[in-house]
Amino acid sequence: MSRFGTRTRVSTYTSAWMPTGDEPVPNPPSSVDYLVIAGGGAGGGSVGGGGGAGGLRSTVGTTGGGGSLESALAVASGSALTVTVGGGGTGSVGVDGANGSNSVFSSITSTGGGGGAANMGSGAVGGSGGGGANSNGGAGGGGGAGTANQGRAGGSGNGVAYPNGASGGGGGASTVGSAGSGATGGAGGSGVSISISGSSVSYAGGGGGWGGSTAGSASSGGGSSATGTGPTSGTAGTANRGGGGGGSTDGAAGGNGGSGVVIIRYADTFDLAVATTGSPTQTTTGGYHIYQFTASGSITF
Repeated sequence: MSRFGTRTRVSTYTSAWMPTGDEPVPNPPSSVDYLVIAGGGAGGGSVGGGGGAGGLRSTVGTTGGGGSLESALAVASGSALTVTVGGGGTGSVGVDGANGSNSVFSSITSTGGGGGAANMGSGAVGGSGGGGANSNGGAGGGGGAGTANQGRAGGSGNGVAYPNGASGGGGGASTVGSAGSGATGGAGGSGVSISISGSSVSYAGGGGGWGGSTAGSASSGGGSSATGTGPTSGTAGTANRGGGGGGSTDGAAGGNGGSGVVIIRYADTFDLAVATTGSPTQTTTGGYHIYQFTASGSITF
C-alpha cells in the first residue's frame, strides 16, 4: 500500500428528468366569456324614486343599454385575474339612495347603479340611472342617466302636490324607468334574461318609484316601492342580480340595492382553473365550465 493511502475514484451521473408520456399536457383556455353586473342603487327615502340597476356587461345573450355584445376576454395561463363583486347601495330615511358599487373582472368594469332621489331631487347617474322624486307642486325631479352599453336612464318624478304625486322608477339594463304619473309611481326599467350560468336568469332590473295611491312596480330583480303616506320603506333589490331598490314613503328609508355578480364560462374541453379565491360556485354543464362569484376573489387558469 502506498504511504500516501488508498485513492478511490467516485463518479457521479445526473440525468435530466424526461416525461414518460403518461403525464397530462396542460390545456388552459385562451379566452373566456363573462357576465359582470354591478351593485344596484338604493331607492330614495321620503317619497323616493327607484334605484337604478347595476351596470351590465356581457359576452353572452345581451348587454345593458342596448349595446353590442362584447368580445371574449383573452386570458394568460398562470396569471391571477381579480374579481370584485360590487355591493348594493344603502337606503336611508329622508335622503337620496346611495349608488351601488362597481363590479370588476380583470380589465372589465361595470358601473354601480344610480341611487333614487329623495323628495324634490333628481336621480343619480349610474350603470342605470336612479329615478327622480315627486316635487310637491313644482317641476318633478329628473331621472339620472345610465352608462353607455351598460344600462338605461331613470324616470322623472312629477309635480302633483303631496300626498297625491308620484316619483320615477329606476332605469334597468334594457329599458328606461317609467315617469311618475298622477299618483302612480313609475315602474322600474326592465332587466335582461341571460343563460350564462346554465339556466335563464333575469338580471339588472330597476326599482319602482313611490306613488301617492299606487306603488311603482319593480322589474325582475329590482325592489318595489312603497305607497301612501307611510312611513313604509321600499323593498330591496335581489341579491346577486344587481337590481335597484324601491322608493319609500315620507319618513322611511329607501330599499337597498341588490349586490352584483361575476360569472365566467369557457368550453369544457379545456382544463378547470388551477386556483380560485373568494369561494366561487363551479359547475360544468351544457359544454361549459362555469364559475359564479358572489363575493370578491380571483381566478387563475
